[in-house]
Amino acid sequence: MIDPNKFTLIAGPCAIEDDYIPFVIAKEVKRICEKLDINYIFKGSYRKANRSKLDSFTGIGDETALNILSQLGKDMRVETITDVHESYEPAKVAKYVNHLQIPAFLCRQTDLLIAAGETGCGVNIKKGQFLSPEAMAFPIEKVKSTGNNNVWVCERGTTFGYSDLIVDATSIARMKKLGQPVIMDCTHAVQKPNKTEGVTGGDPSMIETIALSAIATGADGFFMEVHPNPSEAKSDPHTMLQLDKLEAILEKCMRVRKALQAN
Repeated sequence: MIDPNKFTLIAGPCAIEDDYIPFVIAKEVKRICEKLDINYIFKGSYRKANRSKLDSFTGIGDETALNILSQLGKDMRVETITDVHESYEPAKVAKYVNHLQIPAFLCRQTDLLIAAGETGCGVNIKKGQFLSPEAMAFPIEKVKSTGNNNVWVCERGTTFGYSDLIVDATSIARMKKLGQPVIMDCTHAVQKPNKTEGVTGGDPSMIETIALSAIATGADGFFMEVHPNPSEAKSDPHTMLQLDKLEAILEKCMRVRKALQAN
């Protein structure tokens, strides 16, 4: 279970695209988290199953990416998390990582949630863009029905029209009433999906704004996709935070959190 008394950062590249960049990211993010006393979980998707275009990058091969995740966790001494999309995946993937993540569009998939819960791993469920905060009680219930109480929920915005996501400032406070840790996805929340060219757009200049809003309303942690050179990334280049901007944002957010805790 995430300790609500210690802030958590889930961060890494959108996808495992080679055996070098993940280690560069993990080393730097771990340094920042140790400096700021933040619990760090490395994130990297071993396979991207939810791309708009048929020819979009989906991964470097399941076993290759999972082995990189496993090795990174051991070498860097950090916990790891990756996405799962179908009910047969959790049992296999849990052998390589500490935690599993349920993508937003799949948060109602009963078989997937139960399979993830049965692994005993921590399960981070992203709130669907189509759900109210209160409706996340039901995905939580599905995971907990397996006896696994190590479940978190993650806000990432609500669909507004076809091409924008809007973050409801009340969402975190409302989901915290469900009794589980609440994570804010600060990078996917700035997405502009459904672009006509088939590649999701975004506005990373708003990541800090989303993070500050979330920390002020009680988020227990952040989810952020980061990359040394986002424009060169093979997946989600328009929404990832440039790695060298992470430390300043987290420092500011931790000052806000400390001030609120002092009251």
